[in-house]
Amino acid sequence: MKQGLKITIIGAGSSYTPELIEGLINRKHELPIRELWLVDIDEGKEKVNIIGDLTRRMLTKNGLDDVEVHISLDRIPALQGADFVCSQFRAGCLESRIRDERISLKYGMIGQETNGLGGFANACRTIPIALEICKEMEEYCPEAWLLNFTNPSGMVTEAILKYTNVKAVGLCNVPVIMQKGVSQMLGADEKDIVLQVAGLNHLIWARQILHEGKDKLQEVVEKILSGNDPLVPQNIPPFEWPPELLRNMGMIPCAYLRYYYTSQDIMEQELEEAKGEGTRGEVVKAMEKRLFDIYRNPELSDKPKELEKRGGQYYSEAACELMSSIFNDKRTIMHVNTRNNGAIAGLPEDCAVEMSCMITKSGPLPLNVAPFPTDTLRLIQLMKEFESLTVEAAVTGNRNAAHKALILNPLVTTGTILEQALEETIQENLDFMPQFR
Repeated sequence: MKQGLKITIIGAGSSYTPELIEGLINRKHELPIRELWLVDIDEGKEKVNIIGDLTRRMLTKNGLDDVEVHISLDRIPALQGADFVCSQFRAGCLESRIRDERISLKYGMIGQETNGLGGFANACRTIPIALEICKEMEEYCPEAWLLNFTNPSGMVTEAILKYTNVKAVGLCNVPVIMQKGVSQMLGADEKDIVLQVAGLNHLIWARQILHEGKDKLQEVVEKILSGNDPLVPQNIPPFEWPPELLRNMGMIPCAYLRYYYTSQDIMEQELEEAKGEGTRGEVVKAMEKRLFDIYRNPELSDKPKELEKRGGQYYSEAACELMSSIFNDKRTIMHVNTRNNGAIAGLPEDCAVEMSCMITKSGPLPLNVAPFPTDTLRLIQLMKEFESLTVEAAVTGNRNAAHKALILNPLVTTGTILEQALEETIQENLDFMPQFR
């Protein structure tokens, strides 16, 4: 790689971007940035310009005036010669997410952007665009690393790994929040905690929590059951795990597993929320409006505290650390989406998994994990088959693959309801899912 780095952010009109800029600033002695390209589409022009102005103010305040900041609605010049490409776009914008959530609830299913019917729809909108970006990367920056935060991160990363030659790593903030939460609960410095997680994106379990040579997992379990649970992201309302489930599991599930372990409770909660302040997508849309009103302030030159209320808290911190670890061969242990390569027994070698890895200049090296209990492994295998079929449907437009995928998913109601829900999902998304025409 060159001395001066060219970093390209696709979907830079996202409200998350100021946190990413903060992370780059905090690593200015590790990441010698030459050019920063902020890329979006026509619909995001106003937002990316606001972000661009804030980015310049943040860089200037921190003595980085020499970094060239470019705003572009054309990916090609932004990708030419890039060293790192950060993907954080939302296909169809928040309106598509809200539509997914409303369609799911209409047919009696949990409405969520990465799970169930909503996760399927999001993947089918997003994967074709991600593969198009990768095709451009293969031509214009073949040596670049793609850091993918675009949801659903696991399925998007799997599609990239299976259908392109791009060097890609998927990111999610959920394991980062778990790591920080565990450190807080144990009153220990984060760097002194070794947390091992494994599973799939939004379907991971903490398998070990090592501190001073001891496994503290059961101690953390008891603290969670006592009402102290900082492992839950900001976008998930407080909830309680069934005590016997958590005590006897021998692992700590991530907060998204509540959709599977307590699905009826979540369904009732989402229906009530939809009647009140709205679905999560509608809440986020209102929050984004408030954030961009703050970003417009010409006196603002720092990431505002209000951003921490967004669900992606700490993602950008992880993205910047991942960049630094690859660029500097730091061999940091991080929790990322990458090719399995036998790390989780019982899953295909070439599928994408989310797990603790050592990050080197050659990419992530997964840390082998102890075999999962049979019941948990069966859930992981089921969801991996759902993901693989969804990727196939997203790439080919094969409705049979789509139908088979959704039948497998525990959060999806089958029968005539599924036929109707799938048809409405496809028809409402045809502009973003031309493969299904």
